[in-house]
Amino acid sequence: MAEYLIGKVCTPCQGGIPPLIREECEELRKETPKWDLTDDATWIRRSFAFEDFVGALDFVNKVGALAESEGHHPDISFGWGYVDISLQTHKIKGLHANDFILAAKIDQIAGA
Repeated sequence: MAEYLIGKVCTPCQGGIPPLIREECEELRKETPKWDLTDDATWIRRSFAFEDFVGALDFVNKVGALAESEGHHPDISFGWGYVDISLQTHKIKGLHANDFILAAKIDQIAGA
């Protein structure tokens, strides 16, 4: 189902547009169901588990390379055995289709 989003490319957001409303977020989240939508519908978040620090670091590096190629950058925290990723389009202080596109592509890297 996420093929729709994976086939898209993040487009630069210059600001000045409204963030997606909750209903739009919920519709896009159907393609990224493992991501949690915050109560105020301004962020999506997901945690990933790994067997060790090296696995987590490798994943972070892959996500970083993807983010650079897409021109859309998540907030990432990681440590031994875990990676937490949060997405928001900072210029609009909320969610944009880019956030869900990147989430789908991150899921693809994770194999889930």
